[in-house]
Amino acid sequence: MNGKTPHIVQYQGSKRLLAPQILQYMPSKFIRLIEPFAGMAAITIAAAYEKRASQYIINDINKTIVRLLQMAIDNPADLVDNYTKVWSEQFKYPKGHLEHYYHVRDCFNAGKQTAENMLYLLARCVKGAVRYGKNGNFNQSPDKRRHGTNPKNISENVYTISALLKGAATFSAVDYRLIFEMAEPGDLVYMDPPYQGVSNTRDNRYFAGIEFSDFSNSIEILDRKGVDYIISYDGECGDKEYGSELPKSLNCTKFLLNAGLSTQATLLGKRNTTYEALYVSKNLAEHIRSHPKQMVLLELLYDNELSKRIS
Repeated sequence: MNGKTPHIVQYQGSKRLLAPQILQYMPSKFIRLIEPFAGMAAITIAAAYEKRASQYIINDINKTIVRLLQMAIDNPADLVDNYTKVWSEQFKYPKGHLEHYYHVRDCFNAGKQTAENMLYLLARCVKGAVRYGKNGNFNQSPDKRRHGTNPKNISENVYTISALLKGAATFSAVDYRLIFEMAEPGDLVYMDPPYQGVSNTRDNRYFAGIEFSDFSNSIEILDRKGVDYIISYDGECGDKEYGSELPKSLNCTKFLLNAGLSTQATLLGKRNTTYEALYVSKNLAEHIRSHPKQMVLLELLYDNELSKRIS
């Protein structure tokens, strides 16, 4: 697997580029992958690409994102056709494509929260970043330099993803704790919760964020049931740390993943590497250690990244 694993559209915060590293901490085979904070389901798609699991649960509190994913997987032809119609309309507007973007955004906020409108807004907005105002309206601005992903490219990726997951994925838009309650031994839960660095109780990618203490306490549900899990959570760049570490009481093993050079630091003339933390549950870490080849590989990766940071 590589960075060319299919994706529907650019999405800020997506773990698509980190997926090859994250999957190395997963068993080669397991029953079901569950994403309680799926976003655009990059890890689900990557795992399906490698045929790691036979079933997938895609959940996110953002119902429109879930609606988009479900249509892409279960009805790809309808999504491509509908997106093509919306995307093509921007060239007919007398004042240009920006006027069209704001029109679609207004329709979306007025209640027409269709999968194709969500996809178009993601394809056109700045950095593929979902942003909502305090009133719950989508308020991200358009990228003025481009017209959004061409339908031909959308079509190729959507049909590939559909082939990977159709009939194997189920969808929901509920509180993450309900997902924890339904998880069973044999499942693997991958979590990429709202980023701590920008919010304690609210993240603009969501209508409501999560409290650090609520989240860390809820993980004990999975520990009690013996369910394996992996969490992308805090991180660091240069001498700055982002977010709080998960409690030691969870007995997770923490690894640091190289997320590449910080764009912001580069703009300031610095070359700081961003590292994202990955927490592996106790049971899963013990499984890794019972497979020496996999553990040696992970230790080499960790030592390599640590040496880079020291130097």
